[in-house]
Amino acid sequence: MLASTLLGLVLSISVPTTTRQSFDEWEPQRGDVLYVDTKVNRGYIIHPDGDFTSFLLATGQRRNVSYIGLYYNATTPVGTWTVKSLHTQGDRITYGKNGRFMRLYKDGEEWTHYGIHEHLYGDEMIAGEDRYRSMGCIIVSREVLDVLMATYELNWQSLEVVTSYGLDDTMFAKL
Repeated sequence: MLASTLLGLVLSISVPTTTRQSFDEWEPQRGDVLYVDTKVNRGYIIHPDGDFTSFLLATGQRRNVSYIGLYYNATTPVGTWTVKSLHTQGDRITYGKNGRFMRLYKDGEEWTHYGIHEHLYGDEMIAGEDRYRSMGCIIVSREVLDVLMATYELNWQSLEVVTSYGLDDTMFAKL
């Protein structure tokens, strides 16, 4: 239900007025949504008026893995999520220099192991051709995580996230 609502909101944006902004010039706004396309491993932060910025990221390995005592398919799942809490993780390799972790809640309610974070080798992961490198989480650069954290704070400690495998071609007019 939340997925169709968020996707409907994003798709109802007036496409002809949509403008792509450079990431360096991006300013978070209330109501921003993070859209992650796991097919090409690109993220989009979308303002309520349809303006957006985009950036490369890494997502889950497309295979079964054994990690933290669990055996599972590490493909980043498709769905709608809400970041509802921030955590500091002690593992500075998996979670980067500062250990910042944005926890994803499935459909805004269900606690999950998934999240958004840096990785000590995240820049290499993101720069590489094969960006399916995480254990299921969304790996972003420090700069992107800074913007996502600011967006979360601006939106009353909440950030709506949609993950999909591919984008609807009508979603953005000027990619």
